[in-house]
Amino acid sequence: MVAINYAAGLLLASLPAGGKRKIVLIAAIVLTAAALVYCKYTNFLLDTLNVIASTGFAKLSFLDVLPLGISYYTFKLISYTADVYTGKVKAERSPVVFAVYVLMYPQLIVGPIVKYRDMADVLHQTQGRCTLQKAQDGAEMFVFGLAKKVILADSIAALWQDIIGTGGIGLANASLPLAWLGIIAYSLQLYFDFAGYSEMSNGLSLMMGFECPANFNLPYISGSITEFWRRWHISLGTWFREYLYIPLGGNRKGRGRTLLNLFAVFLVTGIWHGAGYNYILWGAINGVMIVLERCVRDKGWYQKIPGLVKWAFTMFVVLMGWQVFRLESMSGIAQFFGILFGAVEFPSVNFTWQYYFDARIVVLMVIATVGALALDGGWAKKLHAKIRSSVPLFCVAQLALLLLMVLSVMFMVNSTYSPFIYFQY
Repeated sequence: MVAINYAAGLLLASLPAGGKRKIVLIAAIVLTAAALVYCKYTNFLLDTLNVIASTGFAKLSFLDVLPLGISYYTFKLISYTADVYTGKVKAERSPVVFAVYVLMYPQLIVGPIVKYRDMADVLHQTQGRCTLQKAQDGAEMFVFGLAKKVILADSIAALWQDIIGTGGIGLANASLPLAWLGIIAYSLQLYFDFAGYSEMSNGLSLMMGFECPANFNLPYISGSITEFWRRWHISLGTWFREYLYIPLGGNRKGRGRTLLNLFAVFLVTGIWHGAGYNYILWGAINGVMIVLERCVRDKGWYQKIPGLVKWAFTMFVVLMGWQVFRLESMSGIAQFFGILFGAVEFPSVNFTWQYYFDARIVVLMVIATVGALALDGGWAKKLHAKIRSSVPLFCVAQLALLLLMVLSVMFMVNSTYSPFIYFQY
């Protein structure tokens, strides 16, 4: 895939404007996307065909293991070739430099999806790219990301697995309060797991001299689904806006076409996350909510709704959406929502919610909630600047950082294997 897009970039740079350049672009995108579709969706398409047409195609067992990071480097490659075609970047002449961009290991597995034009200058910088300041800042960023993953996300994940059981389909013999506390726990786990990885990735990149944009910006403080998706997995949302929404026409072809484009983008977002009907449904739900918000955002009655109410409704939709996202079967989704809203009740429960939420978990949940909602980026930057300007505060902060690193290692040693959730996408 690297070779295909490297060659396509050189071809695009050598051809004059015209139909041949478009053919090269389309061929490169089709070949690149075909690898992703084949590896990720072949078995899903075969199963769907078997159900619809009563065929007997066997699954390809070797495709049960997805090539690591293919969803992410596919998008990096497509963005590069498209940018060369539109003239936003010049074709990379060095195959080694181009391979370094695509295969940079901190970003390879779960992003962020950093565009070539944002890294081109640094990739060719031979002097002063790696500095002591960048190494220090990157190390700090990495430790904070590691702590989010192993202290918060993994601890909450252990709680969540205890609640849902080994099957992971529903909350067998669970009370209604436990079900709601459980989905809040899962939402925090998902956020700190993914945000922690992104911070670790950016920290490692910065240690090597590459500054990458943040992938999360406190998404759980959002007052609308639209705002949520501007704050969650920012690099993916930016990619879809630039390479799908705008090419489809964006908001330039009338209101109806704009709404259709918005829905299409989120439907494709769901499909990109995985080969399953739950991902399609999840994408469709978000698409419908985005379209509805676009229809009412300028209405007087909508603007008068208190911000707290908008936030509560947004979080309700997000939390419900995460359950569709995580459950693979429609029956599992129906059962789970039945428990959440009291339609499914059990004559007895094995353990009440107090059994699971002991003092340690409560403390971690409080820390996670504060970290997800209250730690404003501007406030953190001001505190960081104040610490840097004071030698005593700086020394105390470095000691605290070292202790956080030690604590993170202790949590890792005492926990079981817990891969990043987004490794499977």
